[in-house]
Amino acid sequence: MDKWRRFWQLDPRARVYLMEALLLLPLVRLALGLVGFRRCQQLLNCLVPGSVLPAGSSTQILEKSRLVARMVRAAGVYGPFRATCLPESLVLWWMLKRRRVPVEVRIGVRKDDQRLEAHAWVELYGTVLNDSDDVHQRFTPFDSSVSPIRAQLP
Repeated sequence: MDKWRRFWQLDPRARVYLMEALLLLPLVRLALGLVGFRRCQQLLNCLVPGSVLPAGSSTQILEKSRLVARMVRAAGVYGPFRATCLPESLVLWWMLKRRRVPVEVRIGVRKDDQRLEAHAWVELYGTVLNDSDDVHQRFTPFDSSVSPIRAQLP
């Protein structure tokens, strides 16, 4: 019951973001399993408008983006389908791209006890949205963001 009470106490905009994330996370997780990362990101990219900045100041855009990130994280932690960093990052990336926010998916790696570990996160103008600011110290990011290539139509 406590979850429902907290849900209804959220700002109406936050509730919409949370519901959207709850629906998208299992779909993206399924798509990743069926078609892989690159194809999944390409499919999601086909469903977003061009990259025109949303109205508002950069501070307002960052605040809104952080709210969306918190709701995606809450959906991944408290929703019926637990999500790892990759589906969460793709869902956050898509939700913000849909709202014309120019975000990027970043992937980094590290070696821990002879094991190679990878991690995904989303950045807006170099600001990490869905992880701590020290993610660049914990994981070595690839030189460029992971950007989908638009499929060419015949």
